[in-house]
Amino acid sequence: MKAKKRIKIIVDWIKTYAEKHHVESLVVGVSGGIDSAVVSTLCAHTGISTIAVSMPILQSQHTHSLSLKHGEWLDNNFDNVVHYTLDLTPTFKQFETDTLLFNNELAYANSRSRLRMMTLYQIAQSKSGIVVGTGNRVEDFGVGFFTKYGDGGVDISPIADCLKTEVWDMGRELGVLCEIIEAEPTDGLWADGRTDQDQLGMTYADLERMMALDQQPKRKIRKSVSESDQVKLQRYRQLRRRNLHKMRPIPVCRFDK
Repeated sequence: MKAKKRIKIIVDWIKTYAEKHHVESLVVGVSGGIDSAVVSTLCAHTGISTIAVSMPILQSQHTHSLSLKHGEWLDNNFDNVVHYTLDLTPTFKQFETDTLLFNNELAYANSRSRLRMMTLYQIAQSKSGIVVGTGNRVEDFGVGFFTKYGDGGVDISPIADCLKTEVWDMGRELGVLCEIIEAEPTDGLWADGRTDQDQLGMTYADLERMMALDQQPKRKIRKSVSESDQVKLQRYRQLRRRNLHKMRPIPVCRFDK
């Protein structure tokens, strides 16, 4: 499917959902990355009041700069968009101090994401709106590369059935800033600025190929897949197994009635 058609389908889908559920505004966190840039632009194209929010927390200057540039671009191109910058660094630093007894680097990275989620819902409820998710199919349903109750805590997910490469294609079609399209993907949750590839061990192109390979019969994989791809497939499956709890319903202790 061409990017232009995909864009129209998603924009119409958001508009239909908003009308059915009496939604007055769409709230999106913008990080300086391609996913949030595309989602916020799709929301802008609906004509519905759209609130784009930059929420730096000890952010790298480069990533924050891209977020601000995208917010400015939205402001300049869409009358229905307002961009806010809310510096959550002081709040997060206080949280770190108060929870120092439970110091854990990964937990603090995820807490950044959860603090942003809380902020978006504060805004959404005050504006009779919904929080619009920015996760793509690779992250949300492939390797589970998101924070439970953080960036995974949303009301709708417009691009969750789109591969990362399809999101980049939509970004080009929508006119998203080239700096954002060409930027190395990062979740922005680490002080050292590590990229998605640093964390996942593969590019998104490789992850998409491994997602497709994982659906193939085991016998076919053994016969036709290179040794290098066998290693990547093993890595993909390892990531997926580790994060499956995010993609499944919460376990419930049920009683037969």
